[in-house]
Amino acid sequence: MSYDVIIIGTGPGGYVCAVKAAQLGLKVAVVEKRATYGGTCLNVGCIPSKALLHASEMFHQAGHGMSALGIDIPAPTLNLGNMMAHKDATVKSNVDGVAFLFKKNKIDTFQGIGKVVSAGKVSVTADDGKVQEIEGKNIVIATGSDVAGIPGVQVEIDEKTIISSTGGIALEKVPETLIVVGGGVIGLELGSVWSRLGANVTVVEYLDTILGGMDGEVSKQFQRMLAKQGIDFNLSAKVTGVEKGDKGAKVTFEPVKGGDKVTLEAEVVLIATGRKPYTSGLGLEEAGVTLDNRGRVEIDGHFKTNVAGIYAIGDVVKGPMLAHKAEDEGVALAEILAGQHGHVNYEVIPSVVYTQPEIASVGKTEEELKAADIAYKVGKFPFTANGRARAMLATDGFVKILADKETDRVLGGHIVGFGAGEMIHEIAVLMEFGGSSEDLGRTCHAHPTMSEAVKEAALATFFKPIHM
Repeated sequence: MSYDVIIIGTGPGGYVCAVKAAQLGLKVAVVEKRATYGGTCLNVGCIPSKALLHASEMFHQAGHGMSALGIDIPAPTLNLGNMMAHKDATVKSNVDGVAFLFKKNKIDTFQGIGKVVSAGKVSVTADDGKVQEIEGKNIVIATGSDVAGIPGVQVEIDEKTIISSTGGIALEKVPETLIVVGGGVIGLELGSVWSRLGANVTVVEYLDTILGGMDGEVSKQFQRMLAKQGIDFNLSAKVTGVEKGDKGAKVTFEPVKGGDKVTLEAEVVLIATGRKPYTSGLGLEEAGVTLDNRGRVEIDGHFKTNVAGIYAIGDVVKGPMLAHKAEDEGVALAEILAGQHGHVNYEVIPSVVYTQPEIASVGKTEEELKAADIAYKVGKFPFTANGRARAMLATDGFVKILADKETDRVLGGHIVGFGAGEMIHEIAVLMEFGGSSEDLGRTCHAHPTMSEAVKEAALATFFKPIHM
């Protein structure tokens, strides 16, 4: 059977592209190497980690601060098995949901390793070694990303003592000590899970700040918050070795600017140094598809590769490795293949760190605006001055809005606080329509809500806040 489009990979980019293409009347097939759909995100990434983040937050909340709300309860007892069962049930519900969407939209599914034979042909190798070929007018590479490892350092990941994010959501017991190599989103999220459950956590990061490209003020303030929660940091530290030791594993690092080496030991070491595009074994080079120097598939503004009929989206192409970015690309590509005009606005893609408090960001940081020599103004408002935050004992953090100095058009928004990942979207919508800080500040917000802090930050940007 010949298809209008064959999609290799069913992560957020692939499955959303498949569903949208089918909705637009195209005949669609998907190829997935896992036994379940949803890719890294649904199976071992975004979804299971959020289940553990929420559960660990509830555990921590039950053991700390409830008496201040007039709730006196005995100290909670951790049942890690039940917590993991909740995580697994959450995963199953989501991956089953994708299978249902494929069936509902009459999308043909092929289980096995997909490989581009040539433009218009894909081979699928099943677990038993059986190979079949399918044909399609268009092929979409949506195979996502894999653990990057540490540049220049050989590390044996066994997912027990030295683990990746996959092992980080499946530990059988709470480690007494945990070293996290990498101070990015994945490392801080999983580090905070195990810290709340009782582990002593140390983060070792190459840069002089956590969270890489996040707004500098946000990163500094958030590091202080995590330090108060008991997480230790070694910044500007270049890791030179990770190996198993007598008490678990040990990490050796040295100051980036030079100095004596330091070796730390821990029961478990989590390698969280980012991800790399998953392009190996797909037959791309044999098919003539061009990759860049970082192993990403090169595409034009319409997701086309240099080979006619072959496209790519998500983590295998340039841009932030975010599930929702991949989803938007999947929708846009499906529309293009159906003869419409799909488009992604890369200037308005929110990013969220699901720690407690959460961090959410959209648009430009102060550092980016300074580097681009753009004149801007800043408005900030702390949650300590927000009535709902006080009532919820959730006063950590602030809202920060950046707007063009001349036009007042909002260029970026950054939130540290409870529920930041939900609040960021009103700034995203505002930016999508080219709105100003005055537009946002003059929009009536319900009282009392955490979102009033967003309004107050907007008021602070174009004039003055009311409640500070």
